Amino acid sequence: MVWRFKRVDWLIGVTVLGSLLMVWLVLTGLDAVYQFMRQLGDVGKNGYTVLNAVVYVLVTFPRRLYEMFGNAALIGGLLALGGLASNGELTALRAAGMSKLRIALSASGVVALLMVAVVVLGETAGPWGDQQAQAMELRLKSGNLGANTSSGLWARDGDRIINAKASLLQHGAKHDQVQLNDVRVLTFTPDGQVSRFDWARSAVHDGRQWILQGVRTTTLDAQGTHTTTAASERWDSRLNPQVLVQSLILPQYLAIRDLQRNIHYLEGNGEKANVYSIALWARVLYPLNVLVLVFCAMPFAFGTLRSGGLGKRMFIGMLLAIGWYFLQKAMVSFGTVYGIPPMLANLLPAVILALAAWLYFRRHA
Repeated sequence: MVWRFKRVDWLIGVTVLGSLLMVWLVLTGLDAVYQFMRQLGDVGKNGYTVLNAVVYVLVTFPRRLYEMFGNAALIGGLLALGGLASNGELTALRAAGMSKLRIALSASGVVALLMVAVVVLGETAGPWGDQQAQAMELRLKSGNLGANTSSGLWARDGDRIINAKASLLQHGAKHDQVQLNDVRVLTFTPDGQVSRFDWARSAVHDGRQWILQGVRTTTLDAQGTHTTTAASERWDSRLNPQVLVQSLILPQYLAIRDLQRNIHYLEGNGEKANVYSIALWARVLYPLNVLVLVFCAMPFAFGTLRSGGLGKRMFIGMLLAIGWYFLQKAMVSFGTVYGIPPMLANLLPAVILALAAWLYFRRHA
């Protein structure tokens, strides 16, 4: 059956678009205000000002838009179709021969079009903003640390300058830890001359001390340069691993290309990359999950919401969003424990809901 776009599709689409945009801005704005209040608690530490807090919220706003879109699409769609139902317009459309499936697809189509822009936002401005925010926060809140998105992490440790080209988050048994990769340590004499250069493939804090892996040390003295190598050695550094963990961008905030790079690096070194694999598939399947969730919520507009007011529609929308959130978390946790691939664990809830929606529209055309 060929679907020809009609004026009624335009009516439904415009109605859903208006409600979606309103809810989207409200939810994102509330989240931004909450984050701003949290940032105010750090004002005065190492020169952190109110202006820095404002900049932090502004540069992370694209990521908040990305995160809130799913909830906004769900609640906005229910508000729009619920309003049409309470006014009798959905009944008129049904009487004119428009099926429930056609109405649901018209509403979901608007979400699909916006989803394209949201995905682009989440892969460009969102990660960029988080990188800038974390670099600024690290620089201002920790006096001896700094970050640059192109040259990696920089830190001063007494008479040494440390540079790590990449930083990865590792989930330990008791606490999260950071792994520094491609580490360079320059040691200076009191008069500013380089006396030693250390390079290590990686540096990991085991909970008590730093351990360097794949170390090459070059010392400079009056007799010339001397180079030694070691498979691993203890690193006497005052770098705070907890501060470094907080400075890292969480995997769920990274772009797909960055997640893939981290996965390839970890797997190439024989390490587990579960935390990044889960985040990767959550991002890849995000558009599908949003569309399925919105589509599955449409049946409520034909029944439960018809006689309900604004508060009832908001309540149903938030209930569905919370239920979906916990279902996703439960499936991912179940998959992690029982070895289910991250792709399948993230995909299964969407498949279940899509099947339920298909059965509904098949029986109630």
